[in-house]
Amino acid sequence: MNDHNSKFIEIVSLEDAKNEIQKIGSDPKSIEIMAPKAIFKAIKVENVILQDAIIIKQDMLSIGGEVAIPKDAFELKNERANILIMGTIKQLHELVEKLNRHYPRIKNITKELSVLLKDIC
Repeated sequence: MNDHNSKFIEIVSLEDAKNEIQKIGSDPKSIEIMAPKAIFKAIKVENVILQDAIIIKQDMLSIGGEVAIPKDAFELKNERANILIMGTIKQLHELVEKLNRHYPRIKNITKELSVLLKDIC
């Protein structure tokens, strides 16, 4: 028996998120705040220096997101690797702000992430 009709819904864009939140009857002022929290994205970044990957992971963990890095990243066996950054749009924006405080090499990654985020919001 399913009294509450719980179900997954697909939200792929900010417009989808705003529409679904509006349908619930939320305060219109809160829609802009909640919508970026309703969309989860994963971004693959290739050829990242492992030292930078570790910093990106630490910064993302501090805001509730995640970054998948190679299992031997802390041993710095390889110079570079691919990473997978995972979080809500809100977390990704916060990550960009945090990474922008680091040295130029990480700022270059930040610029690429900023471009991706502009395309989805």
